[in-house]
Amino acid sequence: MTDRSDTLRTSIATVSIAGDFREKLAAISRAGYTGIEIFEQDFIAFDGAPVDVGWLVADYGLEIMLFQPFRDFEGLPEPYRSRAFDRAERKFDLMNSMGCDLVLVCSNIAAAALGGIDRAADDFAELGERAGKRGIRVGFEALAWGRHINDHRDAWEVVRRADHSHVGLILDSFHTLSRDIDPQTIRSIPGDKIFFVQLADAPKIDMDLFYWSRHFRNMPGEGDLPVVDFMRAVAATGYDGPLSLEIFNDQFRGGSPVEIARDGHRSLMGLMDDVRRSEPDIRLPAPDMPPRAQCGGVEFVEFTTSEEEAAELAGFLSVMGFTHAGTHVSKQVAQWRQNDINILINTEESGFAHSAYQTHGTSVCDIALRVDDAAQTIERARMLGAETVTTPAGEGELSIPAIRGVGGGMVRFIDAGSDLARLWEIDFVPVAGAGDVSGVGLRRVDHLAQTMKYEEMLTWTLFYTSILDTGKVPMVDVVDPGGLVRSRAIQNDSGELRVTLNGAENQNTLAGHFIDRTFGAAVQHIAFACDDIFATAEALAARGFEALAMSANYYDDLGARFGLDEAFLSRLQTFSILYDEDAQGRFFQFYSRRRSSEIFFEIVQRLDGYDGYGAANAPFRISAQKRDLNGSPFTAATGN
Repeated sequence: MTDRSDTLRTSIATVSIAGDFREKLAAISRAGYTGIEIFEQDFIAFDGAPVDVGWLVADYGLEIMLFQPFRDFEGLPEPYRSRAFDRAERKFDLMNSMGCDLVLVCSNIAAAALGGIDRAADDFAELGERAGKRGIRVGFEALAWGRHINDHRDAWEVVRRADHSHVGLILDSFHTLSRDIDPQTIRSIPGDKIFFVQLADAPKIDMDLFYWSRHFRNMPGEGDLPVVDFMRAVAATGYDGPLSLEIFNDQFRGGSPVEIARDGHRSLMGLMDDVRRSEPDIRLPAPDMPPRAQCGGVEFVEFTTSEEEAAELAGFLSVMGFTHAGTHVSKQVAQWRQNDINILINTEESGFAHSAYQTHGTSVCDIALRVDDAAQTIERARMLGAETVTTPAGEGELSIPAIRGVGGGMVRFIDAGSDLARLWEIDFVPVAGAGDVSGVGLRRVDHLAQTMKYEEMLTWTLFYTSILDTGKVPMVDVVDPGGLVRSRAIQNDSGELRVTLNGAENQNTLAGHFIDRTFGAAVQHIAFACDDIFATAEALAARGFEALAMSANYYDDLGARFGLDEAFLSRLQTFSILYDEDAQGRFFQFYSRRRSSEIFFEIVQRLDGYDGYGAANAPFRISAQKRDLNGSPFTAATGN
């Protein structure tokens, strides 16, 4: 077993987040990092001397772990070579003043640079000699677009031949993975010759490497690159130095430095937990946290509202076949149930739910998920930087473990191995004569659709995937008449947890309108699964349910696309049911008309393994919803 320090040293490059230098340091310190990479631009823009930089960083409880970048150094002919060494000496002066002992030298991209491993090694041997006299170490990094050296294997060969104690290798996951270089090649590099490790993920995009790197990097776990495999290989070398984030991302540069820094720290903790579990023979400086929670579905969705608006919501749930099944023993909370679906209506006039109502209006304030172990889930979330919440409970009542979600709402966890499994028995009094709760055949929550600003989508993605055992579905673009909405689903293998994240880029889209009207409330619609879409639609229609009407043109096109017979199309149109199919199976969906709360409901049926969300129907559904918003000329009964 490889042994090493128990302390995980974490760092982030100052270029990764927005703000001036002081704002960046405050955010980085607050997020829990050990140190920083100081990017040269941040140093130059700072209005103090180098020694002041060092003191300021120390005041925030941080360490300057790396100064970067030093560019266009190796393989230059004279007089450029001498000038490069002169530049290096000046940087060494700055580093000594600010108290930093490691500089990043990235591989040369200058047109004047000459090739040759030995030439580069000779340059680094001399640079190492000069740096050593100053107590400074030099780290060489292969840029993915380097003129002669763009592969960490070549950079390592330069370091190996330089053979100097003050010269080592700096590895960056993006530079290796963006070129599809096998990260397993890192395992043969001695860990003590790796001076620093930078980590970044990115969506898989076919574009110029430099442009991709400078605009689309994101935190480990937010993109599509095999960063875990990269870090496993690094861990196998015995490397025990800092792990740092170097993220170039246009959205991050305009986002909240506190939130982006927190996301980064969460990503590092989650990454190292993944590495620890996949490399059990290596003792890593990573926290021993519980595993990602296995989720068995949604236990309840809680609405906050007023007494007046509660009557409307309750009436609508009744039309949808829900039964008022229980009342909380001490709070103004009503339980509405249909099969395995529980909807709570909270009309308390104090506490968190009431505050959420005052901010967002009638909205979803709480989601409770069934997990394998609620206590362990809370502990993992806490270790990943989530805010844990303890809500007051009356004598004999349950205190349901909770964390604050990204949008400010509560996410609660309920398991079968504790008293939490008796929630409805302990905390709720059954309503006399409630009777049958089978309703119109709605079985369970199929998925929750959460809406946020587009620049917040990565934060939401990381929140779910780092705490729960879930995966990401590739992002799709949904065309709204008012603009583009980016949509990505988070789901587990069993399909018992499905959350769609919809990022709005402007308020002209339906999603943007929702954010604008509700001041950022997250859940925009709730989808319920049924076993027979036509039977459920017919039962709902008989109860007075108004489905969102679709145009006749939609059904004409549907028949042409899928070769559906007229009788089947007519049946779909009668109930305003949308249809999709793929190689795996078929999908049916229809929607409620808009309600005053801005939240709407969807009913779905999945057949033969269909695993999507009807993305092809989204533009037509959104157009219908906008017609409904403005006063639709269509009727749900005929669709024309």
